[in-house]
Amino acid sequence: MLEGNFWAIKNVRLTLIAPLIVATASVSFAPRAEAAGTVAGSTITNTATANYTDAGGNAQTATSNTANLRVDELLDVAVTSADPGDIPTLPSGVNQVASFTVTNTGNGSEAYGLTVTTALGGDQFDPTATSIVLDTNGNGVYDAGVDTVYAAGTNDPVLAPDASIRVFVLSTIPGTSVNGDRGQLSLAAASRTLTGAPGASANGQGQGGGDAVVGTSGGDGSANGAYVVQAANISFTKTSSVVDPFGGSKIVPGSIVTYTLTATVSGTGSLTNVAIADNVPANTTYVAETMTLQGASVTDATDADAGVFVPPAGAVPGRIEVALGTVAASQTRTVTFNVRIN
Repeated sequence: MLEGNFWAIKNVRLTLIAPLIVATASVSFAPRAEAAGTVAGSTITNTATANYTDAGGNAQTATSNTANLRVDELLDVAVTSADPGDIPTLPSGVNQVASFTVTNTGNGSEAYGLTVTTALGGDQFDPTATSIVLDTNGNGVYDAGVDTVYAAGTNDPVLAPDASIRVFVLSTIPGTSVNGDRGQLSLAAASRTLTGAPGASANGQGQGGGDAVVGTSGGDGSANGAYVVQAANISFTKTSSVVDPFGGSKIVPGSIVTYTLTATVSGTGSLTNVAIADNVPANTTYVAETMTLQGASVTDATDADAGVFVPPAGAVPGRIEVALGTVAASQTRTVTFNVRIN
């Protein structure tokens, strides 16, 4: 019932369509970045509604104002080594490649400055870092003359949220290093916008015009890699001999070709996990059970001995594989196998 300037509402029912009365029944924003959530500069909009029955028994709806929130940029980065372990090298080695991956784990596009540290301690030598190189063609492998040499402040890599780039550090190894010596290095990536304590911010410096806020990484990150001197090295040769069906050495259909593979380790120390593999040539067929290692037969089957024959599969040729294990300097391993010319 109306009295003067006042009105009464009966049977009021309020429905909050959104989680906050001030903030829309539906929330819209840009696609999520898996790293740190909603992309910086996105706008979160929120509107609430109230449903009620007026004095005349009519259903009514009242809509609140729309609250808009702009998402700030969170500055985070992760750096990891991309090498499976220590990188084998030799004394006086040049352009020795250490590989790292830099990933933007923040929620905005960000440029990163890169630096290398080699005086880390706890190792036997300090490699000399000669250049940082960006993986220009994105194949994950250092390609001299193709990948781009990094120049701080000139071509700092700019990464979208969740994007990564492979970074190579090229180093020279001291000539005084000896077998077994390790030399560590560290690659660091730092946000060009801001680094510091988590929660520190720069007003208006974030993507989309919001603030830039330092994340849990501090806006920078680093990872270590290591070179290990293996003064031993290997030389590998392959020779062949032919016996034709007539007792001669003509290369004709039906002739048997014996391939001899010789691996010789020189220098000092030893090499581990040495293995030999050789594809059966086109227009030939492997002669079963003809593999030898150091003159002793090894079977074609996958079993306790060192050899195995992998049969052809479609366009992939068959091949022999022989595991040599650890081979010390001044030692030689010899493998033979036969094929028949088709």
